[in-house]
Amino acid sequence: MTTLTSPKPAARLDADGMAVASFVLGLVGTLVLNLVLGPCALVLGALALTRGTTRRGRAALGLALGAADLLLLAALTAADGTLSWHLG
Repeated sequence: MTTLTSPKPAARLDADGMAVASFVLGLVGTLVLNLVLGPCALVLGALALTRGTTRRGRAALGLALGAADLLLLAALTAADGTLSWHLG
């Protein structure tokens, strides 16, 4: 008899998707919508790690980028009192 390998559990696939989404949101959040995308990246990264993702590096990068988004927002707010980027 042949044994079939079982596919990844759905929860793990969801966690892998959350890890990638956390990374992408954190990366995009450094450019636009820091206030919204930073916390989303933090939450998704933490959930992905909690649910046992196989993409731990991406989840960790999502956490780091989400935190960087919020730090960047704080720096921008302290520097010129606005919540947006501007050049000049």
